[in-house]
Amino acid sequence: MLKIFYKKATCKVPMMTSRNNRMFAVHTKFTKQHEWIKYDDVSKEGTFGITDYAQKELGDIVFVDFPFKGDKFNQGDVIGAVESVKTSAQVYVPVQSEVIENNTEIETNPALVNEDPHGKGWISKLKITNEEDITKLMDEKQYKEYLATL
Repeated sequence: MLKIFYKKATCKVPMMTSRNNRMFAVHTKFTKQHEWIKYDDVSKEGTFGITDYAQKELGDIVFVDFPFKGDKFNQGDVIGAVESVKTSAQVYVPVQSEVIENNTEIETNPALVNEDPHGKGWISKLKITNEEDITKLMDEKQYKEYLATL
């Protein structure tokens, strides 16, 4: 009996590392201009794009204009543009930040913004330089309530 218990007790268990031991605090927030940002309040980095509502309003997206890596923006600044077959729209940065990466995959396949706007269709990754800006954004529930008024 003891031998069986010993075997069960020594089965492989994931080891705790400093990376998976840390608590990740990832949040998604929204703007009234229909951008979203998913950010980690530990690393102070976020990924942003346009919302599903925005991509549906725009229609088939054919081009995304990116900022340059290293560009710095204040909350609400124009950071780029999205062009569709029927119109174009400016994209506003949700928080004061610095661009650390652009989604080069949507350069060659802008339809990803339509297909997966909150996933593979992200636009840029940002280093957040003013955390207070996050508090001015809507959470998912507030954003859905806002959409209901449109």
